[in-house]
Amino acid sequence: MAGVILPGPLANSSRPATLGVLGGGQLGRMFVHAAQAMGYQAAVLDPDPVSPAGKVADVHIATAYDDEQGLAQLLQRCEAVTTEFENVPAEVLATLGAHRPVAPGAAAVAVAQDRRAEKAHFAASARLSGVGPAPHAVIESEADLARVPQALLPGILKSARLGYDGKGQRRVASRDELAAAWAQLGGVPCVLERQLGLRDELSVIVARGADGAMVTLPVQRNVHRHGILAVTEVFEGVLPVRLAQQARDATMAVAAELDYVGVLCVEFFVIDDGSADGALVVNEMAPRPHNSGHYSIDACDVSQFELQVRTLAGLPLTSPRAHSAAVMLNLLGDLWWRSGNPTTPDWAGVLALPGVHLHLYGKLDARPGRKMGHLTVTAADGHEARRVAWEAAARLGLAPWR
Repeated sequence: MAGVILPGPLANSSRPATLGVLGGGQLGRMFVHAAQAMGYQAAVLDPDPVSPAGKVADVHIATAYDDEQGLAQLLQRCEAVTTEFENVPAEVLATLGAHRPVAPGAAAVAVAQDRRAEKAHFAASARLSGVGPAPHAVIESEADLARVPQALLPGILKSARLGYDGKGQRRVASRDELAAAWAQLGGVPCVLERQLGLRDELSVIVARGADGAMVTLPVQRNVHRHGILAVTEVFEGVLPVRLAQQARDATMAVAAELDYVGVLCVEFFVIDDGSADGALVVNEMAPRPHNSGHYSIDACDVSQFELQVRTLAGLPLTSPRAHSAAVMLNLLGDLWWRSGNPTTPDWAGVLALPGVHLHLYGKLDARPGRKMGHLTVTAADGHEARRVAWEAAARLGLAPWR
């Protein structure tokens, strides 16, 4: 297969092939672990000298993402490069892509970095899947603000760039609130989305190779709190079969329309349209592995991070099979604080429960809202996985969910 970067020592080298990743957070850390398990070395470029991924990588280049010397070192050491977050400058990926295989590519990441381009792409891919974005309008000027259709209110105003985990968003119910929210966001380009009757949230992770081959993880049901993922559930019956298949098809259409190479997560809302199952609208995408796919490390025979390695190295893609029902809990820095005082979560009590897998990311500073780790519960069926997860949540002081 042309372009394949084989694991293990290269034929003309005494060292294993090296895969690089831009970004040193937890996603980079888990990519490094997957790459090393498959026989590769891993290089991380991240300015934080104690980044989670940098601490476990074979090579850590501690420079800014656009530092010329740092990028030169990455090119010198690596056979291919990926990214662990979407806000790395797209021009950096373009620079690297001129010399090495880079997945995802600069053009795809640029679309994901700007909600205006993202919405336009979703509308285009809807021609293939029938699933499009929520009704919306782009606001770039006072004139755009004045032209907003009344039908989009109440709505959610979102900054076009650099928004994630609920940041850069304001709920608005009237034109006055819309104008005030736009001013609060600095008058930057924004997208206003009509607020819809939300029944559920789900996401799909797809891996697409350079040859166009695609595989997906099982569809994931998600629960968010304050704009941050709190719970992911993956088991038979957690979502209607029709909606799950429709979400899979729509995700593959998004990836194909982008000519995407790599691992991509697409998030959907299930809205109340009066039908038994509800209807899907596509919300946003992340050009990387995603928090909602972490359960795949423990519940699937191929994780999202192994898929990331395979797409980057040009290796064959096989459809992941879920061997267990799974519930994942996101562990935020709030767990390390009670009534303003530092505390240690009850890890012993949680680990005494059956099927519990704890993953902490090696971050030294536990701050409220900061992703410090995740906990996955696996079981033979969804009822048991959810029961144990509820008990684990209770022992950690996390709120229950339905």
